[in-house]
Amino acid sequence: MSNNSSITEFLLLPFADTRELQLLHFALFLGIYLAALLGNGLILTAIACDHRLHTPMYFFFLNLTLLYLGCISTTVPKAMANSLWDTRAISYEGCVAQVFLFVFLISAEFSILTIMSYDRYVAICKPLHYGTLLGSRACAQMAAAAWGSGVLYALLHTANIFSLPLCQGNAVDEFFCEIPQILKLSCTDSYLREAGLLTFTSFLGSGCFVFIVLSYVQIFRAVLRIPSEQGRHKAFSTCVPHLSVVSLFFSTVIFAYLKPLSISSPNPNLVVAVLYSVLPPVLNPFIYSMRNQDLRDSLWKLLIAFLSVATDCLPFSANDSQPQWQWLQGSAHRRLLQGSGHCHHSPGPSEGNSSSWGTEGSAPQMETSMAEAYRDQRTLLWCPLLFSAADP
Repeated sequence: MSNNSSITEFLLLPFADTRELQLLHFALFLGIYLAALLGNGLILTAIACDHRLHTPMYFFFLNLTLLYLGCISTTVPKAMANSLWDTRAISYEGCVAQVFLFVFLISAEFSILTIMSYDRYVAICKPLHYGTLLGSRACAQMAAAAWGSGVLYALLHTANIFSLPLCQGNAVDEFFCEIPQILKLSCTDSYLREAGLLTFTSFLGSGCFVFIVLSYVQIFRAVLRIPSEQGRHKAFSTCVPHLSVVSLFFSTVIFAYLKPLSISSPNPNLVVAVLYSVLPPVLNPFIYSMRNQDLRDSLWKLLIAFLSVATDCLPFSANDSQPQWQWLQGSAHRRLLQGSGHCHHSPGPSEGNSSSWGTEGSAPQMETSMAEAYRDQRTLLWCPLLFSAADP
């Protein structure tokens, strides 16, 4: 019989026993992790840099994306390291940190999803009060409440779970440390306190779930009352990404914690754990960018602007006779139609006055100011410069 003081490490469930499969799992999860970092990182950059996305909906989406990045970074890197170095061990302190961070991030994610449903409810059902009910101060307070409640909730659970005596060894039946697996290691007569806390938590979660459901019932009723089909489609399209994320979150979590005991073998446990801890952060950029026109435009603009800076081919002069950037205004993607393939940033005085920009008006003035700002503060002010470079 063991207790907490004698346990210095826990043994996590491996993905495979053979060395070849371990390396394959490492490569697979490395690709998944990098894809999640890239996709969510692009979304964070686009929202932070594009002033058109500085709205309550995107503010909460930015918070959700940060939580997704934290969630996948809590579980996957350690699993990758164990597969690479052919080990199962995680230190006692590392397991405590994983439980705290995972509970904090999941609970804060749940709160943000609930707040986002309220945001959609106000936007569609009470549009005239949107600016009052969801001002910048109110949004900051709701986000702070979500993060703060997550911290308090994680502290409460972590302190409680690791104060229990552990009598069932140190082998965790999962690829990361989480509360249900640690509870399995505790003595049978000592986990009632944590079970009571989990029951109280389930009631709170059920309340949030009911709030989300009722919000969408009101949203659907309001959408169906819109006379034009185009208006109904536009209103509903703003809710589809959030509804998809909520459905994915609840379906994976409910299946993970309420699945029948008959399918509690290690392999299904691993699959389910990957579903609710890895899949949502990876799919998040695709779910929101596929259904959101503004975000798609901003991401496309960001990618093109990064390419512009990387190749040092920003169109600095309207007098450059070489073909330059053209943007398809009003298009869903603003694709680059033609480019010279060469960079001529300093045309001579004898060159003509022709400009290859696809629009007329303020392009020469914009190019001149862009060139001055870019040459002076190329690295310090890259974020606003990228978007001003990509705007026609």
